[in-house]
Amino acid sequence: MRTRVQAALLLFVVIAVAAFAVPLLLFTASDRTQQLVLARSADLDRFAALMDQAAATGDTSAVAAEARRYTELYGEPLVVTDTRRRTVVQTGGMRAADPAVARLLDAALRNQTEHPSGALRPWSRGHRMFAEPAGTGTRVSGAVVLRASVGTAADEITRRWAAVLAGAALVAVACAVLAQAATGWVVSPLRRLDRAVGQLAAGLPPEQTRAGGPPELRQLAIGFNRMARTVTAALEQQRRLVADTSHQMRNPMAALRLRVDALHTHLAPSGERTYTGVTAELDRLETLLDDLLALATAEHRAGELAMTHGPDVHCDAAAVAADRHRLWEPVAARAGARLALTSAAPPLPAACTDRELAQIADILLDNAIKYAGEGAEISLDCASGAGSEPGSRSESGSGSVVLTVTDDGPGLGTDELALATTRFWRAGHQRENRTAGTGLGLAIAEQLLAGRGGRLELTAARPHGLRARAVVPRAAAGRAAGTGGRDERGGAAGIGGRGAPGDPGGTGRRHEPGEAR
Repeated sequence: MRTRVQAALLLFVVIAVAAFAVPLLLFTASDRTQQLVLARSADLDRFAALMDQAAATGDTSAVAAEARRYTELYGEPLVVTDTRRRTVVQTGGMRAADPAVARLLDAALRNQTEHPSGALRPWSRGHRMFAEPAGTGTRVSGAVVLRASVGTAADEITRRWAAVLAGAALVAVACAVLAQAATGWVVSPLRRLDRAVGQLAAGLPPEQTRAGGPPELRQLAIGFNRMARTVTAALEQQRRLVADTSHQMRNPMAALRLRVDALHTHLAPSGERTYTGVTAELDRLETLLDDLLALATAEHRAGELAMTHGPDVHCDAAAVAADRHRLWEPVAARAGARLALTSAAPPLPAACTDRELAQIADILLDNAIKYAGEGAEISLDCASGAGSEPGSRSESGSGSVVLTVTDDGPGLGTDELALATTRFWRAGHQRENRTAGTGLGLAIAEQLLAGRGGRLELTAARPHGLRARAVVPRAAAGRAAGTGGRDERGGAAGIGGRGAPGDPGGTGRRHEPGEAR
């Protein structure tokens, strides 16, 4: 914005200075040209008067002598003739027989005055021709032609133009400095406000905006600081409520589980079904608390990365995919599904930590195994993408890494695909089949990807099924070479270590397929 405002002000300054300087330059040139014409016209009037006296007396010696002295003094030649075109005097090598001179003499003998038209310029060189008749207004007694040099006048115009241009340049520089100061006075508070708004939008505590600039902007900054404190406090309370609630409820949940397990040995066979339902609900609540904590942490981390871009992290996506395939293949087999790895072996540097990518893969694989059904074919693929989403923070700008999980299960409808990443949303057939789940897994994956400038894409597979693509910006090859995937401490997935199969929240608890996630 500062550049655009300065450009507009500078354009106005240039136009204003040009509107003042150009007419002044033209006026100085025209004025000096007029001075030259008036001076030479006065000289011609003097010679015309001498020629008129010579015609009356018959003595041309005075006009001849005066013409020679004039040429010797100023270096400008003259030609004087009588009414019969007989040469009275010609000096400086100019002859009455020259075509240009003869034309002017004819005009003067017809009682016509010839003066040059057009203003001089600094680059004007050569001479200008002047012609004037001798005699009265009704009687012509001769003609005078003068060839005047314009070099001196052009040099003076050059000096005047240089002074005008130097003054215009000083005015332009002064106006530019004032424009820059005025722009900074107005725009600097706006830039501080913009930075604070970005931090607030990312869920981070914004820095206090220093009030400055015009009174309106100072009032705006004061009002924004007041609003930011209120919003930040509310967001922090909400974040702490979610995190503290999920954290603090673990101990009561664990104590409740111990008591329920202790009661199991004292239950009659008729209470076995109730006991199974209670333990299932406890499992679901524990998983829900874990996912809520994981989602809160992922959202907070995504906001931080949106503003700071985070440290320089990268991992080998192909190695992470192979590791997750190795861990999830037996889980899929126990669920009656088949999990195949179709990605290539070469390293694929992705701009995220291996813990984050592993958590994303766990979520996608857990969903595929859980919802595709028995006998499903599930494929895990990791490949290089054609390009990054516009605005993503790819370190090399050379594309993206895509982790794809595809199944041939029932899939989702077009309307359901648009709702799949909504928190706590579950498809109709999942609720009807009472399939375990909290509806938070894809929301967590989406937040983890958004924090690294990536995205989650859900599309229908052919002929049926679901294809989930986790697109991550590709890391620079030179930085990722030989690292084997570098972990970032305190990353979004770092809640309690890398999750085990069935535990995509990363809490360290191992769940079997079909258990609430």
